Amino acid sequence: MASKPPAPPGRVLRVSQLDALELDRMLEQLLWEQLGRCFQAFRPGLLVGWEPELRALLRLLLWRFTLYSSEATVGQALLNIRYRSSYNHGGRHVSLSRRQKLWFAALTVGGGWASERWRDIYRGGAAALFPRLKKAAGTALGLLGATQLLAYVVFLRTGTGLSLTERLLGLNAVQARPQGLRQVGFEYMNRELLWHGFAEFLLFVLPLVNAARLRFSPTAHGRAGGAKDPAEAATVCVACGEWPCLPHTAGGCAHVFCYHCLASRQAASADLACPRCGSPARRMLPLRVAVPERGRVEGE
Repeated sequence: MASKPPAPPGRVLRVSQLDALELDRMLEQLLWEQLGRCFQAFRPGLLVGWEPELRALLRLLLWRFTLYSSEATVGQALLNIRYRSSYNHGGRHVSLSRRQKLWFAALTVGGGWASERWRDIYRGGAAALFPRLKKAAGTALGLLGATQLLAYVVFLRTGTGLSLTERLLGLNAVQARPQGLRQVGFEYMNRELLWHGFAEFLLFVLPLVNAARLRFSPTAHGRAGGAKDPAEAATVCVACGEWPCLPHTAGGCAHVFCYHCLASRQAASADLACPRCGSPARRMLPLRVAVPERGRVEGE
């Protein structure tokens, strides 16, 4: 009894291929930033003149330890994707040949370096010495951009060949491992919805709560501050329970406040009340203390 041929790898969604490409770009940018931090103590602008070469070397290292060794980039490995070759194999997906890998490095790494270096040469004015070369290079870059755009449109239509390089080399993105049935759980989603709803509720309710009035209410501070002895009433702030700084009264009672305690709470709440007796505290009067005359005290 003949054995069944192995099932072909499943096709990869377009959005997964785009996500893998974006992850590769983010990784390259992260490594480039780390490389720049290694030279931040040196002379400023040290790497500017060699930026195309350093970027090409970084891409070459990434290619060597990702696609050359495992036939998948970092972004593709994270999304269970890898490259397979369908060039001259009757549509069957086989492993990449060494020639395809080398050509991939030449077109991506070398092509990126040539484009960046030509841009620097063009800005430097050296291309003005060779007007024909400048015109030919501009025409070639225009045709290359149009071809890449056409390849991207074909990718959106067919789902294969994200870049022009992949289409020329016959590289197709397939699933590295067959995907099983996914068991979808909604615990995480329910938790996120609950927390988001609770956060929105707090954002709506908290601006309506007068926190200063709650902190200054008689139930919050009536038992905490102030002295019970009438002789010591003028030496303790009924708001903070400390020695009153610039003592003032609220006008409705004889209890003493610090100037800052009373002024800040009156600015926060229009209908402020004394935390000790509950009388309205809408005014601010300096504390007046009667001092006996010296002669009367000596006569007594």
